[in-house]
Amino acid sequence: MGWWSRKWQWGSEKSLREAKLDEDWHVFLDVRKAQAEWERAYLMFDEALGQDQIDYAIYILEAAERKYQIHLKHAKSLGINRSQM
Repeated sequence: MGWWSRKWQWGSEKSLREAKLDEDWHVFLDVRKAQAEWERAYLMFDEALGQDQIDYAIYILEAAERKYQIHLKHAKSLGINRSQM
């Protein structure tokens, strides 16, 4: 195997690492977006007036919480840690 083959393999390993970092970054951003959405839903619930607004706020809050949990679970399965980002 010549130097060209080794260089080509190193280049593909580098691009694989970059792809992994890119995927990790997108997952991390998804988690942060879901967290912000959950926080907004919590504030909406906190400020809801009347039964209809409260019911709607609960629905939105439960959906946002579930979405946040799903993204956290996905990040955990990939081994993403906040301190790594």
